[in-house]
This record gives sequence, structure tokens and C-alpha cells, in this order.
Amino acid sequence: MSAVSHPSPRWRTHGLPAEVTSFVGRRREVADVKRLLPGSRLVTLTGVGGVGKTRLAYRVAAELCRAFPDGVWPVELAELENPELLAQAVSAALGVEDHSGRPPVEALTDHLRDMTALIVLDNCEHLLPECAVLADALLRASSSVRVLATSRQLLGIPGEQTLDVQALPLPGADPGSVEASTRYDAVRLFVDRARAVRPGFALTEDNRQAVERLCRRLDGVPLAIELAAVRLRALSVQQLLGRLDDRFRLLERRSCAAVERHRTLWALIDWSHTLCTPEERLLWARASVFVGGFDLETAEEVCAGDGIAREEVLNLVAGLVDKSVLITEETPFGVRYRLMESLREYGRERLAECGGTDAVQRRHRDHFARMCADTLASESCQLKLLSRVKLETANLRSAMDYCFGTAGDAAYGLRMAADLRNHWLSGYLGEGRQRLAQGLALHHAADEARGRALAVDGWLAVVDGRPDEAVRLFDEAREIGERLGHGVILADVALQQGLLALDRGDAETAITLCRAADARHRATGDIMGRIRASLWLAGALTLTGDLDAAVRTAQEGIALCEAHAKSLYRAHLLTMLGVAFWRRGDTGRAGTLVRESLTFHRELGNSRGIGLNMAVLAWITAADGRYERAARLLGIFERFSREPRSRQAIGAQVAGYRHLRPYQEECVAEIRRALGETDFEAKVRGSARLDVDQALSYALEESAGDDVAEAAGPADGACSTPLTRRQTEVARLIGRGLTNRDIAAELVISQRTAEGHVEQIMHRLGFGSRSQIAVWISEHDGRNGTEVEHRGRHLR
Repeated sequence: MSAVSHPSPRWRTHGLPAEVTSFVGRRREVADVKRLLPGSRLVTLTGVGGVGKTRLAYRVAAELCRAFPDGVWPVELAELENPELLAQAVSAALGVEDHSGRPPVEALTDHLRDMTALIVLDNCEHLLPECAVLADALLRASSSVRVLATSRQLLGIPGEQTLDVQALPLPGADPGSVEASTRYDAVRLFVDRARAVRPGFALTEDNRQAVERLCRRLDGVPLAIELAAVRLRALSVQQLLGRLDDRFRLLERRSCAAVERHRTLWALIDWSHTLCTPEERLLWARASVFVGGFDLETAEEVCAGDGIAREEVLNLVAGLVDKSVLITEETPFGVRYRLMESLREYGRERLAECGGTDAVQRRHRDHFARMCADTLASESCQLKLLSRVKLETANLRSAMDYCFGTAGDAAYGLRMAADLRNHWLSGYLGEGRQRLAQGLALHHAADEARGRALAVDGWLAVVDGRPDEAVRLFDEAREIGERLGHGVILADVALQQGLLALDRGDAETAITLCRAADARHRATGDIMGRIRASLWLAGALTLTGDLDAAVRTAQEGIALCEAHAKSLYRAHLLTMLGVAFWRRGDTGRAGTLVRESLTFHRELGNSRGIGLNMAVLAWITAADGRYERAARLLGIFERFSREPRSRQAIGAQVAGYRHLRPYQEECVAEIRRALGETDFEAKVRGSARLDVDQALSYALEESAGDDVAEAAGPADGACSTPLTRRQTEVARLIGRGLTNRDIAAELVISQRTAEGHVEQIMHRLGFGSRSQIAVWISEHDGRNGTEVEHRGRHLR
């Protein structure tokens, strides 16, 4: 049972993917793990590589979803190379985006403190000490959290229970019949995977003994069986067995230090390597520098050259896909490819053997450095760029690790960290500050790279609520800018100081600084600087009550964003424009603007932007006298902020907008007075329990107000359905045979949003395929139609 592809959409209640291949065997192991988890809060599945630990953990987690109302969350660690980013990786998998500047572990434990959740830490072996410390911290923070880990070694913390995942059961020398042979899971797995590559394949008396012997030669290791089965595209079982036997006899004379099963698996990978052409082997080795996958264009840039022509890469990639060396994954940006971890490790050894690691790593670094620069300079859609950067997070981390670990390359990594400033602000604030600090500690030259990085780090420090740090960083950045005569650095420092003044509530100073910075940015031709100046200037003008000027400033900034495809800042400016219109009493226009901003932030998965949108929508709704809805929006705001309501001030939760704190406090007080304490608390608590899809649909008015109540269960006498209205609509389109792309076009939403709806539907209904959804919606609509007809007859 090989590891399946794990798509990672940004928002979901349970993060488990649908199984893309059948789950064979392991009934006893599933039952054992389910028995261990209630009594032990940490269960670790151990075993050799390729034995199926991940697949077993995910199956158990899927069967236990109902027992964990706050989510079952898989955290794939194989692609995480830097142990210092472990807490951030777990936070990202759980959707935790903390902007308080606290240590990541503290933010994560606070998030989980009152939750009942299961966290699956997958592939811990290369981060064993760090995983042990983190798991212990999580379990100490909450008595309702369970951890299911997979590792080749125990984590070694008190209370840990372990299950050694063995290879699949194998037939003896001759079980005697086809029926007897198929009772063994190893044989069943081989037959199942063989049918996937050769439809119609069956276990017969003619091939039974060859299949049994082959499974025994592979020691019942699921990954080895699957890698062998794919060869049936070109070979018969007998041919496969003959070649495998010859190869293993040769390989068994290798090191006696390796575990037998591991040697066998490695031998199979080695054999797969020999079946590739020399060019495919070279591409395999070079592709091992990628962490978390890559697309074709990236492979052409990084892997071509020195023996591989750029125009050959497509055919070589296709050849490795055909040989099951590369796994394909569908993403909103097209097809991506990745190596399973054991195959990637093998490729890295081969790359080191041929002495090509540094050259390929430098091409990898250069490619992702250009991607970082594009997030600032490119005229293409900013939403697409930032979403792409999120998809490439593992590769970007690897590239920066290479820069900071290579003599003379620290400035290169520092420029990458500074260029990613918008990425850091879309949910990665702590990591951004850590990366900038790392680079600044290594690169001390008073040059452009350090000056820009200091200015960006100062900006992030303001957002992080650390004004004293920001002042120190700005002072050094300004000194470098003056020494170099660097207008861009000086303009950036002036603008960030305007933000700092605004953050401290000094609107008049902020206005002066932002206008001065805007003039500097005009002189240097810095469009992004002008856009940011308009955002903060509009906020300061709103605070002073100069609403007409605030509206003009925000509209000018929006026009710049639209002319230069800066959609992230357009969304922020739409919100600020909405605040200005709300202050002018035009709640209708204000609500339209903020909902448009929210639609963008939903697509990006930016909880910081979503949190601000929810708060402003609550203010607007309260101004219209719709206090119950306003209270529910405050509850949804809390759902995204994950902060106690005792600190219900927008500045406490949405960093970088602390100047809006008085508006939030006034709104909360007004709604409390209107509803009374009991009703207010009930409305806030009820909507805070909504899942992300329901919450966003409610805020965007895609569903009626009763969808909020629906989350707690149907009303008496109503037809029970676990889906929201939007999800039911999507299910009906699936029943009509529409693809995700077709659904997106039909509902005028993005394909990514459509994919998220489909995954939520599968989770809620406990299904693993679209065909099951189609059958369910047909039966559901049939039942409802019968009930409606019955009620109609009764009324007549």
C-alpha cells in the first residue's frame, strides 16, 4: 500500500484526502490502533520504509473522524527539511496563523487548548527529537488532543504506545488453490494493483505460483509490491519474477548491515533505476532536489543542461511517470510531479555520486529566487502568484536553507526573504521574521540587500506588534539608504514609519509621513510603494474624519492596483474604502466592497484578510440594526482569530490594523446592549462553531441565515441533510456529471473553490468518490420530492 497523493486545500474541517486506490487488508492493525488511541494519547506506528504506515494511519483517522469534532489533521513531514520550522509546518496544516509574535509552539498549543482533535504526524524519523518535544507540548496543552505518529523509530516520550506495522501476510510454499492464495493480503494487493495497469488481470492456476513467489521475494512490503505490479505493463508475471530473481541474487551480496526488508526495497528501486534510460536516470537524480513537487516548466529550468536538452524534459518526465517513478498531482495550476520519499532519497544519492548536486541546487535556488522577485515586480495576477508561492513553500524553504548554509550566498537568501514580504503577510508572519533575522545575522555588509531586508523586517515588526524593534530596524535601514543614496530604501523607511505612527494612533503624523513617502515613491517610480502609501493614508484620513479625502485616496490606490494587477492590495483597499463609506453612513456600498474583498481573501486562504473582513462586516451590519447577524459575524470573526473575546479588539487579532480598535469596541458594546448578554453570547458561540465553508458562505450571503442553525442540526420535522445549501447545489451538479471546472463555471466561482466544496461534501457524507455523491443526491432529492408531494396532498 503506497502513500497516496495528499492534496492540501487551504480551508477544511477535516484534512484527510479521499483514497485514490483501494485499501487492502490491515483489518487487525486498524482495529488495534483504534483500540490503543482512547487509552493512550500518543500512538506511534513504526516499521520499515514502504510498509504502509502512512496509509494505515490515514485509514484509522478517516474511520475516527466523528470522534474528533474539531478535526482530524494530517501533517506530512517528509518534505520538511528544517527542524526549526516544525511548529510552523504543523500550524500551517491546522490553519493556525498567529500574528502575535509569540513562539510558534505557544500559538499552536493555545489554538488546541479547548479542542478535541486528532493530529497525524506523518514521517517523523528525520525530525525525531523535535517531533517528540512538539508532541509532548501538544498533549500537555490539551487533554482532548490525540497524536497518531508514523516513524521508523519511536518518539520516546512518556505514555507513548507503539504498533509495529509488519509486512503483509504471505502465502506459504503452496497454499494449494487460487481461492486459498487470495486470502493473503500481499497477493490481494498485487492482484488489485495489477488490474490497475492491465485491466482484466486475474489470479489463475497458471500464474498463481509465480505471483506467490514474487510476493515472497518482495517480503510482502506494500511499496515493493506496487512498484513491481506496474511492470506488468510490459512483462508477464513469469518474466517479472525471472528478472526480479536475477537482480536480487546479485544485490543480496551487498552490505549485510542493512535490514533485510529495507535491502529488498532498495534493491527494487535500484532495479527500477536500471530500467530507465540514461537520460531518465539523470532527470530522476536532478529532480531529487525538489521538495514537495514541481511542474514541467520548473523541471525544464532546473533539470535541463549538461546532458539533457530543454526540449527533451517533457518526454523524460512522461517516461518516469509511466514507470511510476514520478507521481502526478492535479493542482489549480496544472499537473505537478513528485518523487515518493524513498525514491527521492535514492535520487539524491545518485546525484551526489555523479557530483552534480551543487550545480543543480544552484539552478533550483535561481529559479525560486526569480519566483520571489516576481511576487513584487510581475504585472500578472497577484492572487495567482501568491497562491503559487504557497504551493511552493517547501521548495522556497529549501532554496533559502541552501543560501544560508552556503558560504557567500547569504545575501542571495536575504533578498529572497525580503521579496517574499507579501507572502509573509498572508499567514506566515513568524516564519518571515525568522528568515529575515537568519539572513541579517549572516550578512553584515551595509549594501542594498541588507537595507531592503531591514526595512521589510521593520514593517513586519510593526505588524507583529513590536514597535521598539521596528524603530531600531528602521534606523539602520535609513543609515544604509542615506549612505548608498538609495531612494527606494529611504522611501520604504518613511512609509513604514507612517504605518508605525498610525499603529500608535497618531493619525496626523501618519498622514504627513505617508504623503512624504508617496512623493518619494513617485520619484523612484515604485508602484507598490504608492499603493501601500494609499492604503495607510486612507486609514489615517478615516481616523481623522476626513472621509471624502479617505475615499479619494482609496479609489486612487484601487485604480493603481487594477492597472498593475496587484489584487492583494486591491482587496485591502476595498476593505478600507468600505470602512470610509460605512463611516459616511453608506452601509449598502460599504457591505458590497467588503464582501468583494472577502471573496478574494477566501480564494487566497488569507485568514488575516478574512478576519478583518468579518469584523468590518459586523460593524456595517450593526449599523443597519441587524444585530443578530452582526453577532454571528463577530462569532465567525472569532472563529478566524482564535482569540478570547475578552480581547475583542480588532487590533489584538488582525495585526497591522490596530488603529481600527475603537470601531470594534464600539460595535461589540452596541450589539451587547441591543441583544442582551445571554442572546449575544449564544449567537457568537453558535457561529464560532461553524466550519470554514459554512462561515464564509454565511458572511458572503451565499446561504440563508438558517444555514447557521443548520450546523447544529435540522429543525423538528425538517428533512435532515449534513450539507449546506451551497454544498447541496454542488452535489446536484456532480449528479449531472459536471467536472470541477464545469461546476466552477456554472456557479461563477474559482476551480479551487469548487474543489474545496467537493472535498467538504465527501468528508461530510463519508464518501470516497464522486459517483457515491451522485447516487446520494439522487436518493436525497427523491426523498424530499416524495415528502413535498405528501405534504401537498395533506394541505389539499
